[in-house]
Amino acid sequence: KNRSLLVNLTIGAAAVALGLVVYQQKKKADARKVSVSAALLQQQDSKTSQAVLEALKHSADFRKLSKSEMEDTISRDQLDDEKLAAGIKLAVDRGVLTANPGNGAYKPIDVYGKSVEQVTDEIIGELKGAEKTGCVVVLVGLSGTGKGTTMARLAKMLPNATTWSNGNVFRSLTLLAATWCEKAGLDGFDEAKALTAANLKNFMTMLTFDFYSPPLSSTPKFDIRIQSKDLGIDSMVSDIQNTTLKGPKVGKNIPLVANKTQGEVVNFVNIATGKMSAKGMNVLIEGREATVDHIATPHRFALTLSDPIIIGQRRASQRIMAAALKALGDSAAAATPLEVNAALVSELEKIAAE
Repeated sequence: KNRSLLVNLTIGAAAVALGLVVYQQKKKADARKVSVSAALLQQQDSKTSQAVLEALKHSADFRKLSKSEMEDTISRDQLDDEKLAAGIKLAVDRGVLTANPGNGAYKPIDVYGKSVEQVTDEIIGELKGAEKTGCVVVLVGLSGTGKGTTMARLAKMLPNATTWSNGNVFRSLTLLAATWCEKAGLDGFDEAKALTAANLKNFMTMLTFDFYSPPLSSTPKFDIRIQSKDLGIDSMVSDIQNTTLKGPKVGKNIPLVANKTQGEVVNFVNIATGKMSAKGMNVLIEGREATVDHIATPHRFALTLSDPIIIGQRRASQRIMAAALKALGDSAAAATPLEVNAALVSELEKIAAE
């Protein structure tokens, strides 16, 4: 019996050892299948993520991770959409916005299997020459469809182009509301007292978007002027965007203000973008449909993916390539293709096991 037990233990140990050898060989084989150079890994851009995606897409771990990332992304987007929709509904209920703005449908652009060059060329073609005299371009789509990359290339390809962000408008309104609380002698920021319909209407009169020249502006440019004699403020946003507007007085109160002022900001954006496009500028706006539905322009595009798993694959690739670069550390630049590929496979296993 003892001899039989010993034989069985020996066989079992051999099987485990063989399994370990097979596993290690599989890891090496997987690493050899991946084809990402050190230079490409260091780029950490859309070309890197696409290369990682192509290299790992047949891996069971990668498929599992991609599915999880896709579901998480869609869930987060839905939650964000619900929050924005609530803010827009509040604006509609207060009469700041209309329920049906009537700005037209979005032109769907399926980005599946397309490069950013192909996507942007398609969008520019749809403008039908409007970019020659100036226009407003709105872009929506799920996270992971490449909106940021597309906007960046459009900004390079279109003449006299600029990207618009609502951030400084919300920050400017927050500065006004917080200062109003101080002038009123309140103990901290009081949302209920500061953000009344009357106050918000008054705050909006203190913001002016226009083309300014010296001495108001150091160089001729479009800017937002915050001006209130009662609150003791007269500043150009470009002068305080990295100081006062980034301070704690503004930063900690932005969520409260943004939730209540979606409608006011949308109306301000329509005025601002109208002035810029009239000056021959091409204004690019990326956002959620709930908000940009109210931006007045016929040039509306929605990036879509006929197979949404690509969203998860892109997110998974981005996580893996960032982790692999960090794992290689200072040796990343000199890493051989096999070392890079082994790092990618190893980091995939770690992330998939989380």
